[in-house]
Amino acid sequence: MSELRVESPEAGEAGPPRSRDPVALAGKVLREPSVQLLASQVLTGAVAMAANILMVRSLSPTHRGEVALLLQVVYLATQLLLLGTERSFVAAYHNVSPAPAVRAYARLLAVPCVFFMAGAVIWQVAAPSRLTPGPLIVAMLAWFALIEATSLATRSIAIAVGRVRDFLLARVIEALLLLVMLVGLYVTGASHPETWFLAYLIAGATPTVIYLFIWLRLPVVAGSTPLDPEQNRLVRREGLSLFPAALSNMAMLRVDRLVIPALASTAALGHYTSVATMTELLAWPVRAYADSRLGRWRASHNDGGLKAAPIVVFAALYVLVVVPLVAGGLYLLIEPLFGHEYADAKVVVLPLVVAAGLYAVSRISLGLLIAKGHGGLVSAAEITGFAVSFVVYVALIPRLGILGAAYGSLAGYGACLIFAIVASRIAGRR
Repeated sequence: MSELRVESPEAGEAGPPRSRDPVALAGKVLREPSVQLLASQVLTGAVAMAANILMVRSLSPTHRGEVALLLQVVYLATQLLLLGTERSFVAAYHNVSPAPAVRAYARLLAVPCVFFMAGAVIWQVAAPSRLTPGPLIVAMLAWFALIEATSLATRSIAIAVGRVRDFLLARVIEALLLLVMLVGLYVTGASHPETWFLAYLIAGATPTVIYLFIWLRLPVVAGSTPLDPEQNRLVRREGLSLFPAALSNMAMLRVDRLVIPALASTAALGHYTSVATMTELLAWPVRAYADSRLGRWRASHNDGGLKAAPIVVFAALYVLVVVPLVAGGLYLLIEPLFGHEYADAKVVVLPLVVAAGLYAVSRISLGLLIAKGHGGLVSAAEITGFAVSFVVYVALIPRLGILGAAYGSLAGYGACLIFAIVASRIAGRR
């Protein structure tokens, strides 16, 4: 993978000479994996914002909340399928060819997918009717979870084999398909939540299948590192150590969408997600940077040259600059974008934006811990954040509604960051 060393905040690294040609420099920036990952996330986020607007204009807050609930169930189920391997795969594999990497990840996903699909069938057959939404919804949830897990796997594969551009193109296809379908649903006045959910399923499946087929047909790259079965077992073991972190992180990010309907209402969830969907975008650039650097940070750590402090400071400065801008802009745009019915959502803007900033810095701190091989500390940090947020959700949502959920996110993300910083210092002294 190409790396733009002159832009890295890591100290002590020697990079190639700075180019004086702005076109060449721009090309180098655009080829940078972290920039391409960020571009894919920004594109996804832009479509998510458009989808959010289309849905709140087409669906009642209750039905908007139902779509959000279905999506949160899928995102949580995805972590059960991946078992923490998305980051351990990137850290362990370097200079491998796409086809062997796809087959290696397929072996990692095979057993969890079989158990998951069997569990979905058993649930539909054995669960009481009041606890199941029906066979169609269960089938859609199960297949969409498989698609999302595979999509995240292709992201890890793309980073590991240096084909992030392919992943970006796949996300472009997904975004265009989803946008076209959602606009069609909006124009035709579709009012059933499952119809909107189906659009997400189709848009996610199409490019993922296309690029897996393309990668499997590519020849082995000359000079690439052959895969060792023992290395895949190492990825699985390290992934399992990170699985509590992945599950807790997803729960910390998504459980508020599950708790709000239980303790408040799906209408409250519709108001909450109208803001939370956009505040999450703030952390994406930092997370993309951390994910693209995992393998490089591990190599630097093994060589004794990893400098963590400048990287964390870089992330903190980004947050300090962006948070006020996002908070002010979002506060002013809620009513013009969503309508007066969503004016009550303004109350959660500031706590959710600050929470997203804390979450962004924590991604850097935890990424550095992964690079140093401290998966257990990463899991402990994520579990701490989830536990704190869940306690605050249960305590405050019944009294404060969506504001209580926002305070829960703020407390959980802050606790995760504090734990990560303290853990990094303790690990650095060993």
